[in-house]
Amino acid sequence: MSNSHWPKSSLKSLTTRIGDGIHGTPKYVEISEYPFINGNNLRRGFIEILPETKRVSRSEYEKYFIGFDKNTLFLSINGTLGSLAKYRGETVILGKSAAYIKCSRINIGFLYYYLQLGSVQQHMWNVATGSTIKNLSLDSIRNLQIPTPSDNEQRNIAAVLSTLDAKIDCNNRINGELEAMAKSLYDYWFVQFDFPDANGKPYRSSGGKMAYNPALKREIPAGWGSDRLVNLTSLIRRGLSPAYVEEGGILVLNQKCIRDQRIAFADARRHATILESEDKRLLRCFDVLVNSTGVGTLGRVAFVKRLDEEKTTVDSHVTIVRAKPERVSREYLCWSLLRFQPIIEAAANGSTGQVELNKGFLEDLYIVVPVPTLQKQFSEFVDPLIKIMATKEKETEYLIQLRDWLLPMLMNGQVTVGPRMNVDMHERSVGMAI
Repeated sequence: MSNSHWPKSSLKSLTTRIGDGIHGTPKYVEISEYPFINGNNLRRGFIEILPETKRVSRSEYEKYFIGFDKNTLFLSINGTLGSLAKYRGETVILGKSAAYIKCSRINIGFLYYYLQLGSVQQHMWNVATGSTIKNLSLDSIRNLQIPTPSDNEQRNIAAVLSTLDAKIDCNNRINGELEAMAKSLYDYWFVQFDFPDANGKPYRSSGGKMAYNPALKREIPAGWGSDRLVNLTSLIRRGLSPAYVEEGGILVLNQKCIRDQRIAFADARRHATILESEDKRLLRCFDVLVNSTGVGTLGRVAFVKRLDEEKTTVDSHVTIVRAKPERVSREYLCWSLLRFQPIIEAAANGSTGQVELNKGFLEDLYIVVPVPTLQKQFSEFVDPLIKIMATKEKETEYLIQLRDWLLPMLMNGQVTVGPRMNVDMHERSVGMAI
């Protein structure tokens, strides 16, 4: 049954209020529990507070207070259109680039997923005004025609999709915790230099001997060294010039694949070239990838935890950095370069829109080189974590594909669901956990 058989209603008739955030500029403060959010804070159904998010005082919060509740949905309406988040009790002030939708006669979960349909997202883009910065008017949101299956059907559709999203979120949180554990150990041992000494005590805090390193222009533990990245690696090289095909060829990662210090294989494309097995541009686990061109993407760093296909490479906008194991631990170099991301991001040169990362800059990065025994201990700690993270990432990509495949069919009525399917979906996703 297509959703053409479902009655449709304007969104304004299914809600108690559709409005946007404040149009003025509140007074900002340095420290506060009241974030001022906009459309760029809405990501994957959640309000994400970013490091650059402004904050306001309690008096400003009370001045601009809007009474959101559990049936409130946020929608980005300026710039990047269509991002969504559900309200979960956060104390936030909403800026004018985000709208709020208070659901009354429609299930909020059903509406949340319906607004993610590709056709709906495209419609919002088409009706938005502005040539440089797109703006979606409140009237265009209010006039959206929304299919309204029965309350029970709405709940069942939302339940199936939210079960998948809950598992995806769980995987992301697990990986976030594992990444935080590895980062904390790295910082403790290799930044604060409080690795266990011969007596098991924190080295620097317990008076461990330090020595001045001229290349780094600071003190590091005695017996440690430093070297340029080019001397610690067997490869610093960009990939293939883009020549994409729909089928065949090999898998090629691009800049879009590298974000949040992770690799999204789902965004990869295919390249007509077939590389021989010995070609150095074929990726290996623990290769570090650095986005090397483009405004806003240059300098993003991630490392390869897994390969979906044996023959995978990158395009010419991404640099491969491969450790020389006899000089430095692969795992240690991975986390070192992740930590260097802000420095690499700031190293762009070139005219606006033609930003390039100079290969020489990467080659000349000086890396602290701890004694081999400590590098080995770090590798032994993080290797099991990386295996779990790789499994979770692969599972999450499968769940995202399943959700995105189901979404239009559920919303078009091509697939019907009932309570039994909800249970089956839950059991299947739980069974995929480690």
